[in-house]
Amino acid sequence: MPAKPSDFSAARLDARSLALRKLVIGALVAAKRGHPGPALSLVEILRVLYDDVLRVRPDQPDWRERDRCILSKGHGCLALYAVLADKGFFPVDELSGFCTYGSRLGGHPEFGIIPGVEASTGALGHGLSIGLGLALAARMQRQDWRVFVVTGDGELDEGSVWEAALSAGKHHLENLVAIVDHNKLQSYGLVSEVQDLSPLADKWRSFGFGVVEVDGHDVAALRRALTALPFEPGKPSVLICHTIKGRGVPDAESNPDWHHKNALTEAELASINAALGDFANA
Repeated sequence: MPAKPSDFSAARLDARSLALRKLVIGALVAAKRGHPGPALSLVEILRVLYDDVLRVRPDQPDWRERDRCILSKGHGCLALYAVLADKGFFPVDELSGFCTYGSRLGGHPEFGIIPGVEASTGALGHGLSIGLGLALAARMQRQDWRVFVVTGDGELDEGSVWEAALSAGKHHLENLVAIVDHNKLQSYGLVSEVQDLSPLADKWRSFGFGVVEVDGHDVAALRRALTALPFEPGKPSVLICHTIKGRGVPDAESNPDWHHKNALTEAELASINAALGDFANA
C-alpha cells in the first residue's frame, strides 16, 4: 500500500542542514531578493545527492564520466548554489554576490556559466525532457553515468513533464531518476487547489516508473532510497519527497508569501535569526 503524505513528519534538522540554510538565507539577505520557500524545502535532497550519491568532481565539473543532476525547479537555485559552493565547485564568498551586477549567480541557474550546473532552468517543465535526452545519450554511448532531475510539485502541471515520463518509461531508462520536491505549495496556493496531483505515486507507476516515497527532510531516509537505485529493474525511478516549503524558518514554513521575497522586514529577520542563529545582519 503506498504511503500517504500524512505518514511523513519533518525530521529534525542537524547542524549541517542548518549551516546550509544559513548560506541560503545569507545570499537572500545580501541580494534583498530571491525564492527562499522553494530553496529551503530542497536542502536535504540536494545535500544527500552531492554528499552520498552523485559521482562528481568539483575540481573537474566537466568530467565526462560524472553523473548529471538537473535542478528543473530553477527558482530554488539558492539551495543548489549553497550546496555547490559548500562542495567546492566555486568559492563560498560568491554567494554574497547573488543576483548582483556582474555575478554569475543569477536568480535561475545557467549552464556554461556556473560550475556544476547541468542545464539552464527556470522555465518550468523542461528539466525532465533534458534529463531524458541525457539518459538516452548515455545509453547510446555505452556510458554508465546517471541522470537525476529535481522537479517541483507545481511544476508537474506542465504537460512536457508527462511527455518525457512516457518516453522514459517506454525506453526503460534505469539510469534516469526523477525527484519530486512535494512541498504541497506552488507560487500562489496549495497544489491540491490549483491542480490536484493525487494519486501522485500511482500516476508515476502508470507511466512505467519505480516509485518510492520518503520524508524529504530525513537525511537517513533519503540516503537509503537514493543508494538503492533503480527502484525496480528495467524502469526509470521517481523519488517523491514529502517536504515543507520554507523548512527551517518558522514564519516561512508552508507560507506562500515566502515563495519569493523582494525584501525582508526587521520582524522577518528576527524570526530567521531565532531559527538559524544571529547572522543575517553580520
